[in-house]
Amino acid sequence: GIGGAFQYGLQVSIINSPAEYIKSFIRETWLKRYGSSPTEELITLMWSFVVSVYSIGGLLGSLSAGYLSVRFGRKKAMLFTNIPALLSAALMGLSRLCGSFEMIIAGRIFSGVCGGLGLNIHLMYAGECAPRKLRGLIAITASTAIAIGKFVGFALGLREVLGVDALWPILMAANALPALIQLLTLPFFPDSPRYLLIDKKDKEGCI
Repeated sequence: GIGGAFQYGLQVSIINSPAEYIKSFIRETWLKRYGSSPTEELITLMWSFVVSVYSIGGLLGSLSAGYLSVRFGRKKAMLFTNIPALLSAALMGLSRLCGSFEMIIAGRIFSGVCGGLGLNIHLMYAGECAPRKLRGLIAITASTAIAIGKFVGFALGLREVLGVDALWPILMAANALPALIQLLTLPFFPDSPRYLLIDKKDKEGCI
């Protein structure tokens, strides 16, 4: 779940605390670039776009989840979700250094793709790997991972942690850590028995 539903919960909550800092960054960048201060309506529009573009990425990720999980298997598809996660972390983490608020928007799209993929494939992979008696309990872990992700996002956003003007790019790039943890640990996990039997025709591997 740390690279699946957790990522979704984290990205949904992490955007709240740096709102004013990102708005200030957009204002400063616009002033440097165009020599005039943007209107409050434009700042609000840009901020709304930063927040809502995550849903577009989530839609793209959700639509791709079925194809990727059948084409490459559940485990490889889960590993693939870490690519947009790391891309988004790099874009958002380096946005202030590069003086580009567009990088935040692009990063949010990629984090949405990661969330959409991870949320769907997590449920599929965990459900198919679980023993029959534990299947219901294992399916609930997706909701638990979302809740933990939201909690971690809010905790990291506190002023005492990363919720300050100097550290908001690090806060926005925090999703790189669970992605790296999953990249290091998931290769040691088995693949889904259902995928091995039905899609790969590997009866021995399934057993």
